[in-house]
Amino acid sequence: MNLDFIIAMKSEMMLTCIIFIILFLKVMDSLKNNTALLNVINLLLLVQCLSGFFMNQEGTAFGTLYHTNALIAFEKSILNIGTLLISLQAFDWMKKHEHVAEFYILLLTTLLGMDFMISSSNLLMFYLSLELSTIPLAALANMDLGKYKSSESALKMILSSAFASGIMLFGISMLYGTTGTLNFNEMIPHIALSNGLQLFGFILFFTGFAFKLSAVPFHLWTADVYEGAPIAVTSYLSVISKGSIVFIFITILYTLFRNYESVWYDMLAIVIVLSITVGNLFAIRQNNIKRFLAFSSIAQVGYILLGLSSGNNMGTAAAVYFLLVYTFSNLGAFGVATAIASQTGKEDIHDYKGMYTTNPFMSWVITLSLFSLAGIPPTAGFFGKMFLVMAGAGAGNRTGNYFIVIVASLNMVVSLYYYLRIVKAIFFDKNEEPIAKVEGSRPLRMALLVCVAGILVIGFASGISDYINSIIAK
Repeated sequence: MNLDFIIAMKSEMMLTCIIFIILFLKVMDSLKNNTALLNVINLLLLVQCLSGFFMNQEGTAFGTLYHTNALIAFEKSILNIGTLLISLQAFDWMKKHEHVAEFYILLLTTLLGMDFMISSSNLLMFYLSLELSTIPLAALANMDLGKYKSSESALKMILSSAFASGIMLFGISMLYGTTGTLNFNEMIPHIALSNGLQLFGFILFFTGFAFKLSAVPFHLWTADVYEGAPIAVTSYLSVISKGSIVFIFITILYTLFRNYESVWYDMLAIVIVLSITVGNLFAIRQNNIKRFLAFSSIAQVGYILLGLSSGNNMGTAAAVYFLLVYTFSNLGAFGVATAIASQTGKEDIHDYKGMYTTNPFMSWVITLSLFSLAGIPPTAGFFGKMFLVMAGAGAGNRTGNYFIVIVASLNMVVSLYYYLRIVKAIFFDKNEEPIAKVEGSRPLRMALLVCVAGILVIGFASGISDYINSIIAK
């Protein structure tokens, strides 16, 4: 094992070490106090986050199975930051939980699978990594022990994930059968539109990704799973899991299936219009905050896919930039919901009425987060959606291109209604019994402040966007 190998795989190696450290602490029963254990874990996750910004270089491992470069390292850093923020936000909930070590072993195992998946350059590596990142999530969805909805959520998730994985595996078998290889670079010259089995395999492959992304019409599992799972797990599903799928989806579309661009553009166009429209319309009807954010995330996926429809580096840069912004925006909203649910057990939007009178800090955090999700300036979400729409508008001379952009733009107006509905409830609606003062822990407050800083700073820090464009152009 040489130094280049270690540097190339430093993210995966550090995650593996953290998992074994947590397992050792659990087996030795060294830290009986959950607070001490959580502090150790969060410190290790912070080191993991910081390491992602140093000594990043292009490299390969395991022959042709694994590869990494500056863009992949940046994508992993986004996932690491999001995981740390979720861990800090879940501090109050986890310190009362009896299975802290088990929770983090499962959580970091999924993150390890996502890292391997993003770095995959082989379909076998990709599929095994996908399963590693998915199966433990079903167990995490059931971490609200004793709650029927949590168990139901886990069951629905494992069944839907198994179905999506089966469809995707069937597509992989078609591609392998027609090309004789699983390696991306070796497959590309053999991918042709004239091959009916390959086209069928691609459709199955695309469908599997649509399931994982909760894109319409493959979204029906999302709201129920999000509602039943603990909020910390829901935020992980909404941000980290979805982000990792988008990152590998970019690689699959832009490299492996570049010859199918005319096909996947039409498929994306349908999914984009349906996801944005259905996600927005159903979000209006929701009263549970987790179901609300579930349909909001479905609509956001539509905007991400709009950027990807451009089929060029501009689309990649817009998608990666937006996912960075989306991490801070969505976790800001989920962080407030986590704090309130942890201390009061309330998850209904009606309970948020008049919350500003008792929780001004929490009220401003969720307001800025919702503004960013809606794309209201001067938040970073405005710049993120602007880049996605610009990338979609520049997707060549396709006849339906501007129609999709117009639909997406009109839906932004619709989204303003349901996002501002919550803001109105918090600041203007009267409530004789508003949510009591939420005394969040220091880790929770730190996480929320980081989210607010990300929402306000990233949009104006042009260096971030320039850096993303520079590493993609290499």
